[in-house]
Amino acid sequence: MLPTSWGLPRIEYLAQAQKLANAGYVVVSYNARGFWESGGYIEVAGPPDIADASEVIDWALAHTPADAEHIGMAGLSYGAGISLLAAAHDKRVKVVAAPSGWGDLIDSIYSGRTQHSQAAALLDGAGRITGRPSPELQEIFKNFFASNLAKEEEMIAWGKKRSPATYVDRLNAHGTAVMLANGWGDSIFPPNQYADFYEKLTGPKRLELRPGDHATTEATGLFGLPNDVWTDTRRWFDHHLKGTANGIDRERPVQLKSRTGGGFEGYPDWKSVTATRKKIALTSGTTIRANVDSGANGGIIFLSSVLDQVAQLPPIASMPLLPRRYAAVWQSEKYKEAQAVRGTAKLHTTVTATKESGTLVAYLYDVGPLGLGKLVSNAPYTFHGKTPGEPFGVDLELFSTAYDVPAGHRLALVVGGGG
Repeated sequence: MLPTSWGLPRIEYLAQAQKLANAGYVVVSYNARGFWESGGYIEVAGPPDIADASEVIDWALAHTPADAEHIGMAGLSYGAGISLLAAAHDKRVKVVAAPSGWGDLIDSIYSGRTQHSQAAALLDGAGRITGRPSPELQEIFKNFFASNLAKEEEMIAWGKKRSPATYVDRLNAHGTAVMLANGWGDSIFPPNQYADFYEKLTGPKRLELRPGDHATTEATGLFGLPNDVWTDTRRWFDHHLKGTANGIDRERPVQLKSRTGGGFEGYPDWKSVTATRKKIALTSGTTIRANVDSGANGGIIFLSSVLDQVAQLPPIASMPLLPRRYAAVWQSEKYKEAQAVRGTAKLHTTVTATKESGTLVAYLYDVGPLGLGKLVSNAPYTFHGKTPGEPFGVDLELFSTAYDVPAGHRLALVVGGGG
């Protein structure tokens, strides 16, 4: 079964469906609820969407030669989330391949207690153009964009109901074989939440992370072109549904490709990716002003990550030219040997604010001899209810990545204030 992505019609998977059918699979693709000619309203992988998936399984078993003991689901983005949730609620789904999906919806678009406004606006706009958002969804977006703190707990509860991580115990009890894949620069569903979700799974599992943005690493496969994500999806299905001895079960389950080039690196688990840690001390006493663009930024949704994926051109900032009035800058020593940044960089610091609410963004850069920094990772952090003038601790995880810093370069941390 192949449920469609957000806003795309069911012809989305035509090329991959044909390949699967040619290999002997019965393939059913369907438009997700509320989009295009499908009935109902957009529920964002809510209970009605989960019920729809089970009904499609019932239909396929009644009208095709499908085998009830060998059912798999795969989908890109929205289809990935629906597939994971459906498998958690319907134990007939034995295998899932979920590229560019989410494990935790809130940690995807509200990480650091910060609205990922570009991503949410894109989803909202595409939903209105290609489908019919439910009244509940319209209210959620309204409160989200308005930063309505009175509705924060309600929004979080809404997101948790639509998060596969909430039902991970069911997936584990079912023994579902789960393959996850994502791009390091995914603008909608950052890799951190997928890695965390992967660690909670106890059944057969695989995690692939490679350079790219949301759904860009799988896009060529939708046109029938060679694509390693779809190739591995097929291998995952063949082994866990057909019993094919293709070796995918003997490979290291965590496969990473660095943004700076090279082949895949295999790890036994996610913890092993960050087994080696290095600490860089920050000097104290830095004061910055907020609400001003310092010149450090995470780039433009899709465009920046695609440029990085295709040409290794991430967002760039000049460290000497960043105005210290608006950006706090710390730099490491110049490294004599290349440094492999793998996994999740973390920032621990203390902040004293002049207002009870605010946002800061941390950026990690690879800085060359001329002082030009290439963005390695970043993440936002929003606080509320703080007493002005009183310090408080901040622990922030930057978005996970794989990046190789050349010899002779430095790492730089830049912190700027938001609105």
